[in-house]
Amino acid sequence: MDTLAHGLWAAIGIAAMQPRFAITRRQAVATVALAVAPDVLQWLPLLGWAAVGGGHLTDLTTFGLALPGQEPGLPPLVALLTHHLHCIMHSAVVAGVVTALAWRFRRAMLLPLLGWWSHIVVDVPTHSADYYAVPVLYPFTQRGFDGWAWNTPAALALNYTAIAAALAWLAWRHRRT
Repeated sequence: MDTLAHGLWAAIGIAAMQPRFAITRRQAVATVALAVAPDVLQWLPLLGWAAVGGGHLTDLTTFGLALPGQEPGLPPLVALLTHHLHCIMHSAVVAGVVTALAWRFRRAMLLPLLGWWSHIVVDVPTHSADYYAVPVLYPFTQRGFDGWAWNTPAALALNYTAIAAALAWLAWRHRRT
């Protein structure tokens, strides 16, 4: 799923929970931030390469919008860093360790961590094996599941139609109360 959609789904989830749970603005912002963080952090090596290493903004656009099997070539170090940041941030093992630590030491982070978990759970079926499959068991394996590529026109249309329906439902529910 694209980064914008991750943020929108997290915001929809927060809005859906709001009437039943007291969610602060800070928790809501942190939840949305953690929902987009796995993709944003993965882009840091690409942005560094574009800023100081000879890459261009067109390379970033091409990388971000590439269909499975059509990704542009990257310098080896950028490709390695991007790959491992993707693996770390999309790993249920890593997220599980962070969640366990939050459960023990900082329970206020449990709600925002749902944003990260939602990112991982949604990405598993929406990434194909050809393009950044989600390695949920990293660091034990870098293999991911073969899902439906989020950046195909049909997947994008379905996702944004579902987002529009969820927003319409929230608006209807808000007007009703």
